[in-house]
Amino acid sequence: MRSFSSPTPLDPSTKFRTNLKKRYPGTKRPPCVVQSLFDLASQGNLSQVVSSLDILVQKGIRLPSKALAHLLRQCGNARSLRYGKWVHLHLKLTGLKRPGTFLANHLINMYFKCGNDVEARKVFDRMSVRNLYSWNNMLSGFAKMKKLKAARRLFDELPERDFVSWNTMVIAYAQNGLSDEALWLYRELRRVSIGYNEFSFAGVLTVCVNLKALELTRQVHGQILVAGFSSNVVLSSSVVDAYAKCGKMGDARRYFDEMPVRDVLSWTTMVSGYAKWGDMKSASELFHRMPEKNPVSWTALIAGYARNGMGYEALTLFAKMIVFRIRPDQFTFSSCLCACAGIAALKHGKQIHCSLIRTNFRPNTIVVSSLIDMYTKCGSLETAHRVFNLLGNKQEVILWNTMISALAQHGHGKQAMRMFEDMARSGVKLDRITLVVILNACSHSGLVQEGLGIFNSMTGDHGITPDQEHYACLIDLLGRAGCFEESMTQIEKMPCKPGSRVWNALLGACRIQGNLELGRKAAEHLIELNPQSPDAYVFLSSIYAVLGRWELAEKVRQLMNKRRVRKEGAVSWIEIDNKVHAFTVSDRLHPMKEVIYSVLKELARHSSFLNTER
Repeated sequence: MRSFSSPTPLDPSTKFRTNLKKRYPGTKRPPCVVQSLFDLASQGNLSQVVSSLDILVQKGIRLPSKALAHLLRQCGNARSLRYGKWVHLHLKLTGLKRPGTFLANHLINMYFKCGNDVEARKVFDRMSVRNLYSWNNMLSGFAKMKKLKAARRLFDELPERDFVSWNTMVIAYAQNGLSDEALWLYRELRRVSIGYNEFSFAGVLTVCVNLKALELTRQVHGQILVAGFSSNVVLSSSVVDAYAKCGKMGDARRYFDEMPVRDVLSWTTMVSGYAKWGDMKSASELFHRMPEKNPVSWTALIAGYARNGMGYEALTLFAKMIVFRIRPDQFTFSSCLCACAGIAALKHGKQIHCSLIRTNFRPNTIVVSSLIDMYTKCGSLETAHRVFNLLGNKQEVILWNTMISALAQHGHGKQAMRMFEDMARSGVKLDRITLVVILNACSHSGLVQEGLGIFNSMTGDHGITPDQEHYACLIDLLGRAGCFEESMTQIEKMPCKPGSRVWNALLGACRIQGNLELGRKAAEHLIELNPQSPDAYVFLSSIYAVLGRWELAEKVRQLMNKRRVRKEGAVSWIEIDNKVHAFTVSDRLHPMKEVIYSVLKELARHSSFLNTER
């Protein structure tokens, strides 16, 4: 009886020969092996191509340099270090232990793309002849891997530099936040007069954006115009972004309007800029004029609405985004959850959470922390805690910070302390924000000794020097407990001059405890530091009124009017038929004012009836 068994798998070299026969049937000898390798490599069959190199070695065939370079390029693009090393071994076996400059450059590029700078450096060091491309290749590799010290050493050793060498270093420093070094090298590039291209301005524009440096932006903008690169869309978008970051939306808009070609990035930059500075009318108008929108454009406007207290508008736009089948990303979901938190829209927050689960959205730190924050601010602390506990990987400090802050907001100071201790035991390295939120937790729960212990151990145990925000938390902690003498002692001991946050914390504590004299001093300091702070004026005026100093109270009010300081009115929200309505005290402009006031009258009548019954 004949037995049937599964066929024996073909080894890669047999597969290669079989594929050649299938591809070119009826021929005794397959056509160009090189072209076949090119085809297979381009189709992503790297394992088959690389494994088949042994056949070429056995037959004494050496591939031409261009074919080997193409193969190394494919290995680098696939980030396959294993196959890249195999090709490198093939070079050695076929007599190219020390490949020429052309192939060595491709080897260096492949190793850097695969994240192995050690092997790249070995190839570079063994090169008998190096051209300028070899040096720039090494510079670019180190820069992309953020090995800036190694890149700088190599840059200093360069026997010859062109503008590509300088551009690489300027961009590397700028992208890694080392603005001073980037600016110094950019100025040196301009001084040596070896020429430049459009990339020469990319790094310094990144510095302009990072530093929000208006004068520098104007200088670079002028240099771009003189150099004749104003038609470059990427550079023009960066100039617009730099003006927007500096708050000069008028300059940004003028340059944007002058651009001969505008891509989706330049439009989105303008929308994002308007949204950041609170001009949501202009942001919305420009967004709706965009000829093409991408998820980033939608998210920029949604985030702007959420950031500027327009939660309902943010959620409405998100709903439209879903209708148009635009796929939201983590930043979109995070912004929408922030909008829900801002207007306490638990129902909408739950719907977004369900959408995340339904679409198998991979949870990440940004979205999970936003979920925790949303449930907390919507009054569902238990659900927030459940979200935190269900997360498998809790090594991100922001998640712990968000959960500790949630417990602090609900007055669960002891639970926050336990979580703080759990965090330390889990090996997560805390940051300055962790200490801010735990000090706030102690403050709101009256845990004075615990808070003092944490504050005093900041530098010694955690290597974090207290800043203005930490001192503000400490003053709030002591002030709420009525320890005003110790509060003033801590303010006097501060290594720097106390800022508005510290005096604001003391003012708040004085308001709670009724300490009028110290509150007056705090308010005066606060007005001096922050002339636009309405709370300080109002509190100072009320103190003078309580003390019977009416002329001083009137002077404070007059000063407030002179400086055009306005106290922000409180806003309340109510959801009716899936629509959120916002209204203020004595609001006579709301379209449902008649219904609202009739309900208030009924509540007031009901309240007085109950009081009479008692």
